[in-house]
Amino acid sequence: MLFATFNTVSPQLLHSAVSANGETIDVLIDADGLIATVGTELRSTASDAEQVNLSGRLLLPAPAEPHAHLDKAFLAEVIHNPTGDLIGAVEAMRANRHLLTVADTASRAERAARRMAANGFTAVRTHADLTLEHGLTSMEALLDVRKRLRDVIDIEIVALCGWPVAGTSGAEQRALLHNAMEMGADVVGGCPHLETVTGGTIADATGVLLDVADAYRRPVDLHTDETLDPTADGLACLVAHVFDGFDLPVTASHCVSLGQKSQVQQVAIAERVAEAGINVVVLPHTNLFLQGRGHTPMPRALTAVDALRTAGVNVSAGADNLQDPFNPLGRACPFETAGLMVLTSHLSPADAWSTVSVNASRTVRGDGVPHGLVAGACADLLSVPADNLRAAIADAPGDRWVWRGGHRHDTRVGPET
Repeated sequence: MLFATFNTVSPQLLHSAVSANGETIDVLIDADGLIATVGTELRSTASDAEQVNLSGRLLLPAPAEPHAHLDKAFLAEVIHNPTGDLIGAVEAMRANRHLLTVADTASRAERAARRMAANGFTAVRTHADLTLEHGLTSMEALLDVRKRLRDVIDIEIVALCGWPVAGTSGAEQRALLHNAMEMGADVVGGCPHLETVTGGTIADATGVLLDVADAYRRPVDLHTDETLDPTADGLACLVAHVFDGFDLPVTASHCVSLGQKSQVQQVAIAERVAEAGINVVVLPHTNLFLQGRGHTPMPRALTAVDALRTAGVNVSAGADNLQDPFNPLGRACPFETAGLMVLTSHLSPADAWSTVSVNASRTVRGDGVPHGLVAGACADLLSVPADNLRAAIADAPGDRWVWRGGHRHDTRVGPET
């Protein structure tokens, strides 16, 4: 089992830590679990402040996982993906839904969430499958896990609507989505690009999903253009809805097709996405595994990270699937994701860490509060023994100290259940 124990919040002074940019800093955490001050040679005015010596350790903004599927975690040995691509994984899940009970799903999801917490994550946004074959099984399981792990990790649930969702043929699917929102889902989700499989359109599916989000006043996080087809226009549809007045937070995950467009198109779309304030989540693990099979030359199968970041889009990175038919590997480790962003997107170690920490936190928790290692931000911090960030990403040290909202988080790894 993965353990996570939290101490009571009290004023804390973290001494002599190395920051991501190589500076030696002190951090003062107040009794409300917020970062009070970041500087050098700080002194606490609180007589009961705990003194924590971080000499020889790196101190980082804690990671947040912006895109997970806890309900599918650890199914790789149970459900096989014979073709290795996206549709193969979808069909494999559909054929084996009868094997997935609420209890089994909750057990696997809890195991995955505890592993994330032990690896340094303080929050995770997880999608919960809603299909006619699966019903509300994932919602029931994840709601239970969210409740049981509320003192371990923040879990935000996206109701991941199946397809078709639009028109007469989508009535049952829409009913499931409404039920999930009534049960307590935090975000509306779906896969508009897969609406075309059943003869519908991306535009119609996007409109329906955003209408539901507006009715419940909930954010939207859509699996967007998860395809190598450069003509896919899901991201453009989202932008158009925002400019037409949709006023809730919007996240577009995957956006693979954008990476297949010309540079001129990438720049133009990225600027519109930035103007609309849409978050984009890059998912290197799963997209590299599922996309591009049989293509020559084989594409990198990621979104246009450089164009999006240059335009000012909040770009975060997640691991997506964890040892399931969509991705047979994965360690639920932020250093693994950051490392992939260095290798596949040519980001610096500092920029790569931002995609899994500060930017990911903005995606999951919104942009109305400070994020990261700054005064006023929630004291979500991760410390590992390392001389610099590059070395930490390369080595992924197992000795991890975590603060979640100012609570010191004791992570120990024992036999898993």
